Amino acid sequence: MKWRELKALQQRPLDDKIAEARRVIAEALRVAARPALAFSAGKDSTVLRDLIYRFFPEAVPRLITIYGNTGVEYPECVQFARRIARETPNFYESRPAKTDRPGFRYAGQRRIWQWLIETGRIGQVLKPDGKLKSTAALERACPPELREELERARWIWPTGTVMSYWWCCDQYGFPLLGKAWSRLDAHRINIDTFLRFSASRSEDASLLAYYDVLRQVRISQHCCQVLKKLPAERVQAELGVDLIFKGLMASESRSRTKNFLTRGWLFEGARKPYLHGEPFYHCQPMATWTEADVWHYIERYQVSYASLYDRTFVALDGTVQRVKRNGCLGCATDFGFQNNHLYVLRQTHPSAWRAVMRAGMAQEIRNLQRAMRAGQLSLFDAFETEELIEAQPCTFDDLDGLGGWEADSGLFYDPEVD
Repeated sequence: MKWRELKALQQRPLDDKIAEARRVIAEALRVAARPALAFSAGKDSTVLRDLIYRFFPEAVPRLITIYGNTGVEYPECVQFARRIARETPNFYESRPAKTDRPGFRYAGQRRIWQWLIETGRIGQVLKPDGKLKSTAALERACPPELREELERARWIWPTGTVMSYWWCCDQYGFPLLGKAWSRLDAHRINIDTFLRFSASRSEDASLLAYYDVLRQVRISQHCCQVLKKLPAERVQAELGVDLIFKGLMASESRSRTKNFLTRGWLFEGARKPYLHGEPFYHCQPMATWTEADVWHYIERYQVSYASLYDRTFVALDGTVQRVKRNGCLGCATDFGFQNNHLYVLRQTHPSAWRAVMRAGMAQEIRNLQRAMRAGQLSLFDAFETEELIEAQPCTFDDLDGLGGWEADSGLFYDPEVD
């Protein structure tokens, strides 16, 4: 499909889009034996649920609903999901997994790393090209006396630790800025090693600039894998799901536009081992809808939705607006743009905002400001982090110089094997 064709589809009336969604859902139900709905308690997946329940009641008994509870959901969405669960058959909640062995916090990993460097043993845990063999290899190299020191400092995650948002931020980094900033998808200690010892070199100026920023700022979006993707896939495997309905819309982002243009409403995804060779499908019946369509549908059919969307905030232009999207409380992937997630969170859920900022997000934003300003001083250099968090007006609303920077599209990192 061409982009102009998508624009034409997006401009059609809601009745046409509902008819189109019904056609797509019907086709999906014909090819699926165990269909599932990816439910986030957000307005889009809520509307998709209503579409299936309203127009395909005969399919409801075999439809599985999987609510992805990341542990950092908006309380209004959790409450709404709990209500939906009471009136929904085959409702399942996916949650992050727990660690199957003890491991060191990032500060502990850094201490082991420094000890290996100081004692000339760092080569024992490096690959021939200078990259770290694995995080586990580094941790196994910790001598008993140093382990005792780290245990006293409480720099160890015990076995059974929930791989939560806070665990992800510690082990990988903070979900700060877009995907181009977190292409080196590995434990932060692995990235530290890569940046210092790897024989991989590049003459690309933008790539070198990216590496320079990454040396100073812990950025990662691996939390999406740990909190959302992997838990949902575990539930899908346990239940033998062979098709997943998603309330995604091409209008939401460039990546979703590209996905729809290349794959369409219903497409076959990667093969799942538990299906023993049978296909696995993805279905996005609302791909050509817009946010206005979603609200028109809600109003027309009087669909209940999470009260989060009735919360308001004062935008940077002074207008009062309603919350537009849900998601994880601690997400800052749109930081650098006006009225971003953290900006809204500070007004709607100030306690959660402070918790995220005090957990390290504020310090990484400070580090980012310094890196991007290339030595030029700003308010971020004049105060301590806690003072900046409590300052009014909020210093973190000043986004000057952060929007629009893109890293090289060819960044990569070897997957860990242990």
